[in-house]
Amino acid sequence: MPLPVAIEHAALRPEATVAEVLEGAAIAASRGCVAVCVAPAMVHAVVTAMTRPDGGAIAVASVVGFPHGTQLSRTKAVEAAAAVALGAERLVVVADLGAVADGDLAAVAADVAAVRDAVPATLIDVVVESALWTPAVLRQACEAVIDGGADSVTTSSGFHPAGGASAGAVAVLRAAAGDRARVTAAGGITDSTTALAMVEAGADTLRLSDTFAVLDGLG
Repeated sequence: MPLPVAIEHAALRPEATVAEVLEGAAIAASRGCVAVCVAPAMVHAVVTAMTRPDGGAIAVASVVGFPHGTQLSRTKAVEAAAAVALGAERLVVVADLGAVADGDLAAVAADVAAVRDAVPATLIDVVVESALWTPAVLRQACEAVIDGGADSVTTSSGFHPAGGASAGAVAVLRAAAGDRARVTAAGGITDSTTALAMVEAGADTLRLSDTFAVLDGLG
């Protein structure tokens, strides 16, 4: 049973080899994933491999400010521009989580805007680490990153000890984003039951590390 949402394959293990990432990207393309999300250092290799005559059609996304979002905004902007220059078509940017905790929503928006200004034509998905926040704070964070220029808002990086996606967080993001941005569920989605719960809660996209196990579970 195919999921009625876009699937992105995340290949972000810090110790992953180029060969492992390329193998995952090729399988993801063959199984209908819309994108593979990789570290900046992997972008060139994946773009090159996936544009060969025998390569699959799949977009390449690069993470920015990953995994904690603590870089200077101008550093994120440079990292974003470099990834796009290497061929990345999408960016997954971690929000300024400290500014979220401080309630400085203008700073949250400005951080995203710095990236948007650097790559005005590139799809930007911003991670807000939903497991950290109350529903009220999560809603404010979602609205702030959209105000800054995010095209999509993601629950989690998958690397924060607070945890990954939840159906409740997806529902909050869906309500806050409305039709202004897409919602991506990511982090801790390891089986088809959890994946379906995220879809039912309102996710437009699933970004999965256990991509093939989830797809296999759907039959």
